[in-house]
Amino acid sequence: MADIQHYSHDTGWKNTILRGLLYLVLTLFAIYYLFPLFVMISTSLKSLSEIREGSLISLPRVITFDAWTYAWNEACVGVECSGIKIYFWNSVKMAVPAVLISTFLGAINGYALTKWRFKGANIVFALLLFGCFIPFQVVLLPMSMVLGKLGLASSTSGLVLVHVVYGLCFTTLFFRNYYVSIPDELVKAATIDGAGFFTIFWRIILPISTPIIVVSVIWQFTQIWNDFLFGASFASGDNAPMTVALNNIVNTTTGVKQYNVDMATALLTGLPTLLVYVLAGKYFVRGLTAGSVKG
Repeated sequence: MADIQHYSHDTGWKNTILRGLLYLVLTLFAIYYLFPLFVMISTSLKSLSEIREGSLISLPRVITFDAWTYAWNEACVGVECSGIKIYFWNSVKMAVPAVLISTFLGAINGYALTKWRFKGANIVFALLLFGCFIPFQVVLLPMSMVLGKLGLASSTSGLVLVHVVYGLCFTTLFFRNYYVSIPDELVKAATIDGAGFFTIFWRIILPISTPIIVVSVIWQFTQIWNDFLFGASFASGDNAPMTVALNNIVNTTTGVKQYNVDMATALLTGLPTLLVYVLAGKYFVRGLTAGSVKG
């Protein structure tokens, strides 16, 4: 009995030490990944003179939001010096409709591919799945030709179309995998009662799709807001999105390099996606695992 107690005591100490080491490693990794964010925030809150005199890792002696105000209202994007607020709203006008449209169409596709099977449904899904692996660079030329013929070149509407088309493969995959876990008997019972395709979708399928809708919205919003290649290729001037404006500000030098303004602009660019993950990150994980088990 004493040996068992001694063994349990030793095991408990070993588990405590291992757990402490694990927490230490995780803390070090967290510090490593959060350190650049700390430098960005600290630098954006300093004056330019303090940045020259001090170091990047030092806390600001006097906190000032002048760099944030300047970045929002007065920063030069190319030849224009009207701040990034115009381009911020360009990204909003691009991301919101693109996310809503691609999510809705993905839900319809996933519903049709799982509950209203038709001849060749697996082939259609395979082709859509293949679209997830097509690199952005491959579609630049054909997409630019299509936008030109539609009269949507260098416009926010053109970017919305591009992101809807490119994101449709991912949203269809999300909803298709989620709807597979919904019993077919539910749709059959509604069909017997006289419900049609869209009635079943609106009244039965869509109300129970909240977890995967959250996943699709977060995924699409992050991809669209952070995209630079499509924004730089298919928009120009005052129609450019936020990421293109950030690149132009950082790489445009008019006299003294304003590191605090660059950092403030970068933080303003990344803030929407950061808030989305902070506020809805746990729902993203839940949604991904919601359809992982059938039955």
